[in-house]
Amino acid sequence: MAQVKIPSVKRIRNRSGAFMKDCRGATAVEFALVATPFLALLVAILQTFLVFFAQELLEGVVQQSSRQILTGQTQSQQATQAAFHQTVCNQVSVLFTCSKIFVDVRVATSWSTADTSALVPTYDSQGNVNNMQFNPGNAGDIVVVRVMYLWPVLLGPLGFNLSNQPNNMRLILATAAFQNEPSS
Repeated sequence: MAQVKIPSVKRIRNRSGAFMKDCRGATAVEFALVATPFLALLVAILQTFLVFFAQELLEGVVQQSSRQILTGQTQSQQATQAAFHQTVCNQVSVLFTCSKIFVDVRVATSWSTADTSALVPTYDSQGNVNNMQFNPGNAGDIVVVRVMYLWPVLLGPLGFNLSNQPNNMRLILATAAFQNEPSS
């Protein structure tokens, strides 16, 4: 049987004392401890900024595009949903993918029945959205315009997650509700 040599207590103290006094790697260790939460916070801030920026951009575009319905231009040109979709898309194509923009325009019978909530897209067997409508109404009608976009979000570090839809997507919604101008 081999004999195991046990170091003396004094020798262990000398080795541990020398290890504790050695500061050559302290900066790297401290940086590693601070860098991880710092980078996680930086990613979370950047992702939150992008979502809020996209939301504000979409809000502005919906207000501008809805003005065409409000003033009767869309109705007089007999524009289709695809044409109105393209109008919205032309204004946000730098930041958004047009295929992920959903436009829903409906007439409400009264202000109390105007639905401004998020409309979750449903798909048919070919992958096309099938629950969006386009009815710009007539003069004097109450119209609700909803434009939705599925924004991809990254799973953030340390559990930070902005997604509110499946597949790490966030549904961004911009709504305009107005009464069409009377015809002249």
